[in-house]
Amino acid sequence: MFFKDYKSHHKAQIRESLLWEYDLKNFNWQEMRSVVIQRVIERGRLDDFYAILNLYGPKRVKESIKQIPYLNLKDLSFVCSVFNLEKENLKCYLKQQSTIQHWNS
Repeated sequence: MFFKDYKSHHKAQIRESLLWEYDLKNFNWQEMRSVVIQRVIERGRLDDFYAILNLYGPKRVKESIKQIPYLNLKDLSFVCSVFNLEKENLKCYLKQQSTIQHWNS
């Protein structure tokens, strides 16, 4: 795993700007895990990745990634490479495959 040294970055925190529309004083980090992980994948910096790995652990992060309903192709490739996942096991990939494409798209 690319982030195998995440435990040495225990002071890393998720930037509040990633979750700008939520009240973080009353935010349930465990209940909103999939939202947090998706935001970090889409817009996060290195410290944000370290923070989610410390907060949720690699196993729970991988399981949450598998359940994310949408990721663009760049982010999809990134998480598959970094977290050693198969794209066929991701909900966003399967959902994308079942969407009918128009001829001119």
